[in-house]
Amino acid sequence: MRNLWLVTEFTIKEMIKKKSFVISTLVILLIIVAAFNIPNILKVFGQDDLNEKILVIDPENLFEGNVEYLNNMEMGYNFEISAEDLSYEQIKEKLENDVDTCIKFTKNEENIKMEYIVESASTNFGTVPQELITMFTSLYSNIQISKLNITPEQIAAIEPEFDVELIETDENAARGNVVIMMIISLVLFYAVFFCAQQVSVAITTEKTSKIIETLVTSTDSKTIVLGKTLGIGIVGLVQVVLMIVVAIVSAKFCMDPELLNSIFDVSTITPKLLIVTLIYFCFGYALYSLFFALTGATVSKPEDVQYANGPVSFVAIIGFYLAYFSMMNPSSSLNKISGIVPISSPFSMPLRIMMGTATNSEIVISLAVLIVATILLAYIAIKVYSSTILNTGSRLTLKEAIKMAKENKE
Repeated sequence: MRNLWLVTEFTIKEMIKKKSFVISTLVILLIIVAAFNIPNILKVFGQDDLNEKILVIDPENLFEGNVEYLNNMEMGYNFEISAEDLSYEQIKEKLENDVDTCIKFTKNEENIKMEYIVESASTNFGTVPQELITMFTSLYSNIQISKLNITPEQIAAIEPEFDVELIETDENAARGNVVIMMIISLVLFYAVFFCAQQVSVAITTEKTSKIIETLVTSTDSKTIVLGKTLGIGIVGLVQVVLMIVVAIVSAKFCMDPELLNSIFDVSTITPKLLIVTLIYFCFGYALYSLFFALTGATVSKPEDVQYANGPVSFVAIIGFYLAYFSMMNPSSSLNKISGIVPISSPFSMPLRIMMGTATNSEIVISLAVLIVATILLAYIAIKVYSSTILNTGSRLTLKEAIKMAKENKE
């Protein structure tokens, strides 16, 4: 146990001394702070209004000055009114300098013509937004109805207010905030994938620097593999916790509370979810770090590490996308499979728990499969590492490394 801690401590010190680690951590933290300060940055540059600016040209006063009321509907538009009959050259100048869109209304004997004028139709896929058509149709109808001296009761009968309620028949229907789920998935993928990848880099670097000879004479291969995995895992966990703390502080002090609540619904983040997510992070990291330790043991030059890690990186990406696509369809069979398969369960199961689609039995089975897979992979990685630890020649294939491990065992 003492040797395990010595290797772990040595690995931690080596990790935090790396300039690449320090710089990447600072860059990530700065990006987090900047992301939560986007509204404040826009205000500094005078671009705090993100609504689409629309100039409504109504030379015949069809809406009788009531277009201003549409700004109170908070539909993502900022309407400006012009009673002047602007030419297309004047409208073009307005589009280039002042507004995003122009809508011009004119009336003939049969109907009202609505001209939706933009610089390029490709920005809205060549169509006029249906909600704008509905808004102006409803506004004009209300103006005409008000002129008919119809009682409020009659108006209510013509335009009833529907009591809308969403009902889900699926007992395992998904719940939760999609933004929160996406953030958790991305953080887990970063923490598991990029931190675990450092294990193979550390193993290969030590082979090159001859540090491995010192380690071999003072402890066994199992201690080296587990110590490096544990050391880099601790550093990765601290890095993730630091990211979360900076994100929480930035959100609290830099964002408007109402905007924050509308984007991030934290009501689904429970102590159970946090504990289970931490467990999946630990075992998911252990699984992938042992994968990378296995590939790191087959190379002796740092420049070969990325090539050797290719297959494992591909597996990790498949696992992440399994979780991602299952989240898009949470009631599918793929969702259950992704929560059990060990390459995807670290990314998928915390999201399933948050969405309320995972049963307790599924969580237990998923964890059991992940733990067993991690233990089996640890056994294989340690055996392969023991056989190839002093290999400083050409890169071995995984098949050759496993063959060497079997021969040494015999």
